[in-house]
Amino acid sequence: MLESIVSYGLAVGAVYALIGITYNVMFSASRVFSFTAGMLGMLGGVLGALFITRLGLPVALGLIATVACGAIIGVITEFVAVRPVLKNLEQHLYVLSTLAFALLVQQFTAIEWGTDAQPFPRLFQIEDSLVDQKFWLPVVACVATIVGLEILYRHTLVGRAFLAISEDNYAARALGLPEQRLRIASFALAGVIGTLAGFTGGEVLLAFFGNQSILNFYGFVPVALGGMGSNRGAVVGGFALGLFQQAANFLVGGVFAAVAVFVVFIIILLARPEGLAGAVSARRV
Repeated sequence: MLESIVSYGLAVGAVYALIGITYNVMFSASRVFSFTAGMLGMLGGVLGALFITRLGLPVALGLIATVACGAIIGVITEFVAVRPVLKNLEQHLYVLSTLAFALLVQQFTAIEWGTDAQPFPRLFQIEDSLVDQKFWLPVVACVATIVGLEILYRHTLVGRAFLAISEDNYAARALGLPEQRLRIASFALAGVIGTLAGFTGGEVLLAFFGNQSILNFYGFVPVALGGMGSNRGAVVGGFALGLFQQAANFLVGGVFAAVAVFVVFIIILLARPEGLAGAVSARRV
């Protein structure tokens, strides 16, 4: 039982962590909390199954096609659901615009793909080892993503421009940084990460349009636990959430497991609203 809890918990937690990072990447460049992260994760599973199973593409080409579609959808999100809101004084309308866009894509997916959960193809035709590939693939993708983002942000000019925009977009614009292009690039990057989460976690979550709402919520929990904007915190929060959720499923099961997650989530937010890894922000008086 313990082995099953750990393997499933780490795999699902890695997917949650990647969705949390997707939230952070979009938020850092726009200050908009886009509710399209779960949509991207859902599309990663559906598009991966479409390209590999139905269209017969090799796994490598299927992955490239999936993340490329994710990048395109991320850019469309910025143009359609984010940019018009940033020009409006009532910028909190992004809650409605991004959620509406995500629901539109979800309904279109349900119509074209179907409403039944469908199996995701095995990515590597190798004999099962001690740990099945469906468990270690999301973990490898999560580790590779966080390492890649650290290299991007710390060792490239584009990454430092991203950090500048996230710290103070007004000052960054005053310095001549192309805020709009950087925001578009950040949404494209978020699209890649989000669809990668659904693709690598497809064997666990299946190709199912209903994954959108699940990933939207459970992907937000690591962000809240780790602190807004902290990718490392999102990874720690995602793994912790996955392990706790699977343990609760085995111990109490069903609806009670979800209730246990909600209770712990609320308690942590009440104790530390800034998140476990977040810093308390100074307040000017």
